[in-house]
Amino acid sequence: MPSAQEIYASRREKLRSALRHRNLDALLVSHAPNRYYLSGFELHDPQPNESAGCLIISADGRDWLATDARYQDAAARLWPQEDIFIYGGNTPADLARLLRRSGSRAGIEAKGISLHFARRLSGAVRGLWLEAADGLVERLRCIKDPGEIAALERSFALNHKLMHWVEGELIPGRSEAELAWSIECFFRENGAQELAFASIVAVGPNAALPHAVPGETKITDSCPVLIDVGCRMEDYCSDQTRTFWVGETPTALFQRTRDLVLEAQDAAIRGLRPGLPLAEAYRLARAVFEKAGEATAFTHGLGHGVGLETHEAPSLSPRGLGVLEAGMTVTVEPGLYYPEWGGVRWEYTVLIEEDGARIL
Repeated sequence: MPSAQEIYASRREKLRSALRHRNLDALLVSHAPNRYYLSGFELHDPQPNESAGCLIISADGRDWLATDARYQDAAARLWPQEDIFIYGGNTPADLARLLRRSGSRAGIEAKGISLHFARRLSGAVRGLWLEAADGLVERLRCIKDPGEIAALERSFALNHKLMHWVEGELIPGRSEAELAWSIECFFRENGAQELAFASIVAVGPNAALPHAVPGETKITDSCPVLIDVGCRMEDYCSDQTRTFWVGETPTALFQRTRDLVLEAQDAAIRGLRPGLPLAEAYRLARAVFEKAGEATAFTHGLGHGVGLETHEAPSLSPRGLGVLEAGMTVTVEPGLYYPEWGGVRWEYTVLIEEDGARIL
């Protein structure tokens, strides 16, 4: 069993190969989950407008962990001291000089940095050419290794446990916000590091909002409740949605909607396999809704990757590029939404295997 440091080093070697293929001398890795994936350093940044640091991965084999003085001790616990770079007040200029030591042509994760920062970086040192090189690390992250799969399985095991527990918590008179807090407590009390994302609890017509924010709307007898939640265990996320009916007998409209959603999900899961175009995965589910005349109520993609982030590559949408590969973990979450009364979404996350897909 390789150590964590051996795993990170192996990932950096794979990235190095991609850099050489792109004729890049180095890559500035600034996206926090990418930084963590390659080094084990700081999965989260402190705030959206702050950074815990970055990596410079060089094609020639030398890598730096660049950070500020606050993180010097944390960096030294997992990175060689001679390869830790502490930048000062002019971070772009300091990083540009460090990049120039690796060569003249460097890639940046352009989607995650500001135009202001990129301009300062590019103008700080003569002879340094910068270009957008987004997706190089994400491409590696798409394919989960055995350790990642094991962590995901444990994360999803707790999410399944939550979904069984929460059925007994759907009590008329309880607000969305109250139930969301109870869900967070359940996760933490049962071993989760944190929520994977802010819990969605949506009652009645609020269930028509795919990303509803829990509020003071109360559960009533005879209403739908959509719950979309996830936790993080061993740094890996889970993500599941269920739509429940509170009361004795669901309405015929709710039952038909749920049956259609489950049929679409089943059609998609049965069709998932290595080599299937990502856009075709979406169409497998949409075809069920089109046949029933309900496709206009399916307002989002079929799914997305799950791992260190709840939403990561690949995207199972009409615009998805590429194909499924063994080792990918993707959600399958068709939904139908009707502002008049609510909606239904049902979500599993599956692991793509050589012979199909396995529900996590």
